[in-house]
Amino acid sequence: AKPPVTCHVLDTTIGRPAPNIKCTLLLFPSTSPEITSSISVLATAYTNSDGRVTAWQGEEEGKGLVLKEGAAYKMRFEVEEYFARTGQETFFPYVEIAFRVRSTAEHYHIPLLLAGWSYSTYRGS
Repeated sequence: AKPPVTCHVLDTTIGRPAPNIKCTLLLFPSTSPEITSSISVLATAYTNSDGRVTAWQGEEEGKGLVLKEGAAYKMRFEVEEYFARTGQETFFPYVEIAFRVRSTAEHYHIPLLLAGWSYSTYRGS
C-alpha cells in the first residue's frame, strides 16, 4: 500500500528526476508550529531513480506511516549533496516544506521542482 505521504523531486535545470536525495519527514509537536519548536523525525528515505519516495524507513512495523489529523509536518530535502554529485552549483544546502494534514483520509504528495538557484512546490495528487 502507498504511504499517506509521498514526494517527487525534479531537477528543472536538466529536465530529469533527481535520484538519491535524502528526504526526512518531521512532525511538529503541536498544531501551532513555532520557529523554536522541537520537531520529531518520523521517517527517512532516498528518492529512487525516478526522483520519487514511495516507501519510508522508520514506518511502524506492520502499520506503515500514520499521520495525525490537524498536525503540522515538515519535509526536508538534502539537496546540496545532490548538486555536488551532479557537478552543479546551488544556493541551498537543503529545502524544507511545511504542510498541514487536514484529513487522514487524504493522500499527501509533495513535489519539489528544483534548480540550483530556485525551487517551487505545490500540493500534488
